[in-house]
Amino acid sequence: MWKPPERIKYQTIVERWPTAEEAQCSRLYSPLSAPNLDLAQRTWVPAMVPWRASDDGDVTQDVVDWYARFAEGKPGAIVVEATGIRDIPSGPLLRISDDRYIAGLRRLTDAVREASDGQTRLLIQLIDFLTIRRRPQPDAFFNRFLEITAAHRQRLGMVRESEQAIRAQLLTLTDTELEDVLSPRELEALRQGYRERVTDMHLPTIAELPVTLPTLFSQAATRAQEAGFDGVELHYAHAYTMASFLSATNTRADGYGGGREQRVRLPLEVYAAVRAAVGDDYAVGCRFLSDEIISAGSDIDDACFFATEFARAGMDFLSLSRGGKFDDAKQPKVGWAAYPYTGRSGYECMPAYLSDEQGPWGRNTEPVAMVRQAIRDAGLTTPVISAGGIHSFEQAEALLTEGKADIVGFARQALADPDWFEKVRLGYGDEVLLCRYSNYCEGLDQKHKQVTCELWDREALDAPDAVLASDGKRRLTAPPWHPQRA
Repeated sequence: MWKPPERIKYQTIVERWPTAEEAQCSRLYSPLSAPNLDLAQRTWVPAMVPWRASDDGDVTQDVVDWYARFAEGKPGAIVVEATGIRDIPSGPLLRISDDRYIAGLRRLTDAVREASDGQTRLLIQLIDFLTIRRRPQPDAFFNRFLEITAAHRQRLGMVRESEQAIRAQLLTLTDTELEDVLSPRELEALRQGYRERVTDMHLPTIAELPVTLPTLFSQAATRAQEAGFDGVELHYAHAYTMASFLSATNTRADGYGGGREQRVRLPLEVYAAVRAAVGDDYAVGCRFLSDEIISAGSDIDDACFFATEFARAGMDFLSLSRGGKFDDAKQPKVGWAAYPYTGRSGYECMPAYLSDEQGPWGRNTEPVAMVRQAIRDAGLTTPVISAGGIHSFEQAEALLTEGKADIVGFARQALADPDWFEKVRLGYGDEVLLCRYSNYCEGLDQKHKQVTCELWDREALDAPDAVLASDGKRRLTAPPWHPQRA
């Protein structure tokens, strides 16, 4: 995993928490009223993947309990994890690709409303992802997956030999020798695992994405509406399909790649299809990147352009993340898939307590402020959500009062303490469990284990209400909190 060169150790410290009276009068705890997005307070729990769905993508009781526990803290909004819009196997990740998922998702929305006393808005993040395969064993790659071409024969000097002989010869070559024989994509498939790209125009399914994706997203949004969600968040960030269309690395020549105007075309068409399906009075926004943090990738100037286009098109909110790309991911072990949070771009997305001079918190706040200003300069008022390393009331309040954001997202901090929002509001800030930025949670995610937080997952394991992880050693939700005064 990539590490910053300076490796400075940081510790989260909050010098002062607000009194209940101060919190009640704050910007953070003031309501937000925007078209299709009315929030009781300006707090937001971004999407996190907890690995609690069934292998078929169904809502389980563990999923319901996970989101209900966040809802007990009564944040302004919660965004349900990246939920697949294709009806294909994807492991224990939620899906919304068929009507059969609606009933389970309805159970989830009902649980969140009950747990929050109707105060928390619930949205669902819709995602599409292209094929990615685990890093193969070399013999499997050369004997099963690699298509032998004339180029291989020529580079090996084996023009007339059988395919079997060529595959046997490839297995004997060193890494350096393979670099002279295989193409860059073939080397990547061997060393990282095969990964589809939106630029693979030789593949019909990839070439047809501008035709298929608007329908898939709009159908998923209709199901979300039927399941009782207050809105949808289109996932245009990180390492996934829509982010790849926005990326400066998108060189498609069919009108959907190249310049910014072409790269934003499909994301706008997807939004238009979703809006047409759900109507004008339903919340539709997106999450995208302020900076990809990869070589030749999109940067803050691109983000400002995209944001203005999204706002002008009528999106109801814009949530910004940062980094998290496959392009600079660390080489996985054989049998493992590449993980997009192991390179520098991943670190910028989820920095740790061992950091550079900037520290692990608030690394995305200034870029988000620039994006918000670009939207306002265009005469638009779309709410902008800032997220990334925010754990204190003072951090959040400053972002709002200085006009750098309209809503503040707390991901890892909400995981560390789902009651953060209520504790601070009621004057119990000194009881908040502060995120340590150890990325314990991220380590579990990388291994596709049920995500928990080290601050609470070993507490009260024998409590009657404790539901344990599959390993039997960790709680799946934080212990309940009971305030001593109202």
